Amino acid sequence: MSSPTPSPTPAPTPYEQLGGDAGIRRLVDRFYDLMDTAPEARTVRALHAASLKASREKLYLFLTGWTGGPPVYVEQHGHPRLRMRHFPFRIAERERDEWLWCMDRALDEQEMPDALRTMLREKLHALADHMRNHPG
Repeated sequence: MSSPTPSPTPAPTPYEQLGGDAGIRRLVDRFYDLMDTAPEARTVRALHAASLKASREKLYLFLTGWTGGPPVYVEQHGHPRLRMRHFPFRIAERERDEWLWCMDRALDEQEMPDALRTMLREKLHALADHMRNHPG
């Protein structure tokens, strides 16, 4: 009689590789700290409320589920419908590029495997480009 073959251990999710809840919080906090202070993000910062508290929380909730963690955004707000939710804001190349400037730097400063950083950067760049709703 042979013993059962152990099932392979699933690969860690991006959420786990980022450090779970604490890692997502660090990424989001660094992202919004850059947006709030860097002149390179002036235009995209102006699209946000004076306080970034609500934006920080929503991005944290979204990235938690998007990276394979608990689906907390969906539980609290329903389907993300990102493009629809951002449609009231003018998002052209400049706004997209400023958002990505902040996110790329936050990703660079976060400890994670290089392959994960590359994958996240590719997916976030595609997502940010999809959010554009204005030419130019």
